[in-house]
This record gives sequence, C-alpha cells and structure tokens, in this order.
Amino acid sequence: MKNYWLLLTSFIFALPLRTHADQLDPRLDELFQQLLTAENPTQTVQLETLIWQIWVANDNPEFAALMQSGIDLMNNNELSAALQNFNHLIDLAPDFAEAWNKRATINFLLQDYPASEADIARTLALEPFHFGALSGLGLVYMAQGKYRQAQNAFQAALEVNPSMLGVKNNLQMLDDYLRKTSI
Repeated sequence: MKNYWLLLTSFIFALPLRTHADQLDPRLDELFQQLLTAENPTQTVQLETLIWQIWVANDNPEFAALMQSGIDLMNNNELSAALQNFNHLIDLAPDFAEAWNKRATINFLLQDYPASEADIARTLALEPFHFGALSGLGLVYMAQGKYRQAQNAFQAALEVNPSMLGVKNNLQMLDDYLRKTSI
C-alpha cells in the first residue's frame, strides 16, 4: 500500500505541471483508471481527494477565488450568496465544469430540481466522468420521485467510482423500494 501511494504520487507529480487544473487535466485519466481498481478504502479516498482537488482548481486567480468563496458560502449555508457567486463564476468561465456542479448542488439544496438537473447536464457534458454530478443527479431524481432514472444515475456513478458507499446505499434502498412497490 505504501509503495502504491508512493508510485501514484510520483506519477502525478512527474507529469508536466499544468497551471490550469480542471476537467481537462491530463492526470485525470490515470486517476479514474486507478479509482476503478483501488484495493481498499484508503486508496479510494486518496484518489477521490486528488480528483476533487483537480476539479476545483483553476489557474485564473479570480476564478479560483470565486470557487473558494462559493464553497465557503455554501458550507456556511449562505445559499443565496453562494448561488450568486457561482452564477458569476459560470458567466466568467462557462467551461469550468466544477462551477456548474457547485451551482447544481446549491440549486438542489434550494429544491430547484429542474435547475439542478440542467446544471448537472452541463457538468457532465464538460466532464462525463464526474461521479459527484452523477450521484447528485440520482439525488435530484429521487427528490422528484423519478426512481428508475435515479437508479440509472446511481449505477452510472458506480461505473466511474465503484466505491461510493452512499451511492451503493441509495441504490439498494431504491431497489428494495421498487421491488416492494411492483409486487
């Protein structure tokens, strides 16, 4: 395990440094492959953390500051301010997938499910392997009572990141519910 992590981090840091980290970062392909074959929860968490760090990062100082400010506002439950923040970031950087994903999260928390779904669609158009957006899509569908669609979204998330325990639990709950209601 220690050798694996040393190999992983040396691979990541041996790549040419890119100042613009986001969904186009060349490290992601390898990280997604490793996520599929991670042997234990510690490896999975480390890989997920690296992927999220890459998704959130941006070399433009204004974009990076807006992302961090939006995250801070969201974490402080200042949802209206966070929404305005991410709206502004998306206006400035419409190809920044994580800005769309963060706004999708805010819209979900505000129970604006159609807006959340639209933002997730844009996130996935920019980053098809965004397991967080796929999981979020499942939650959006569940909140709307679209249980079969929620199942599909959760299954898609697990195809990218098979270790997502919350997604597995949601999928099992949906499977049980649909089995009981179809009898």
